[in-house]
Amino acid sequence: MYEAQTFKSILERMLDRVPDNIDKRESSIIYDALAPAAVELANLYHELDVNYQLFFADTATGEYLTRRAAEHGVTRKPATAAVRLAKFLDEQGALVEVSVGSRLAAEGNAYRVTNRLALGQYELTSETTGVLGNQYFGAILPLDYIPSLATAELLDVIAPGQEEESDGALRARFMQAINEQPFGGNVADYRAKIGSFPGVGGVKVYPVWNGGGTVKVTIIDSNFDAPSSFLLQSVQETIDPPDTSGQGLGLAPIGHQVTVAGAQPVVIDIETTLTLQEGITLSQIEQEVQAIIAAYFLLLREAWAAESGIVVRVSQLESRILGISGVSDITSTFLNGESANIELQTDEIPIVGEVVLRG
Repeated sequence: MYEAQTFKSILERMLDRVPDNIDKRESSIIYDALAPAAVELANLYHELDVNYQLFFADTATGEYLTRRAAEHGVTRKPATAAVRLAKFLDEQGALVEVSVGSRLAAEGNAYRVTNRLALGQYELTSETTGVLGNQYFGAILPLDYIPSLATAELLDVIAPGQEEESDGALRARFMQAINEQPFGGNVADYRAKIGSFPGVGGVKVYPVWNGGGTVKVTIIDSNFDAPSSFLLQSVQETIDPPDTSGQGLGLAPIGHQVTVAGAQPVVIDIETTLTLQEGITLSQIEQEVQAIIAAYFLLLREAWAAESGIVVRVSQLESRILGISGVSDITSTFLNGESANIELQTDEIPIVGEVVLRG
């Protein structure tokens, strides 16, 4: 807005107000007197422009976007810690009891026992927030003494940890809340309430899906994978507990019988033939190809909530792989054995299966 208010333009306006019979050349007394003031005014205009952009939701960032969204009841999702399932065994392979509060660690991250599920099976909560707590599976070592313990294993992700919500994601939720006006159990209300749950990355709502008063909600987790059974159960209990369905004892209005389901993963095997530049081998680029394919599939899953159905396109895969240094051409790309795009159903998400590269 204030792009034209530069040091040069401000100084020229100031010098124009000085009579012409006074020396206004650079290094003159009047020039040297006005130049510092022009610098400060230019800096002021720059700060005004920055603050002007921070005032509007579509250009605000950081704390200013958080405060703008909060004025309309939309709060930024904080970073959360992963909740994991762990199993504890003694030397004979029998399940053993563990004290709640015990600490264990693996791969540079510590976990604390927070809840007993059954004999030898406990919930562990990562002491580090974010996605780090989702990533490791396998043996975990105790930091505190646990009697009779021989082995401990970190298993399923009960509730995925997530990083603090990004500006882009918060802005999208804010705009959706403003434009759709969530109220009293309408579709926008379900999207807003369930979308704000820790561990939920996207929501689709199907009103009257099985007769009057029924609502189906399908979710994807914050890692944009199929949600765990524990996350589904948690959302179901919060929205509409199964034992009292329709009675309004959850967040759903009285009379709404809500079914919470998870996005269904579809494994897609990929086979393609690459023409490589001289001196390049398949083993040299295989890891990069895998990463490119995984990034494309993640992009599709991130858009799942806004799409009626995901289409995995051969052309998109080929164009991305062609961008890898050392790849000259790509032909004969097959998805699940067919040389055609794969169109998924509304609640399905693509998962990378076996990748076969030929050259």
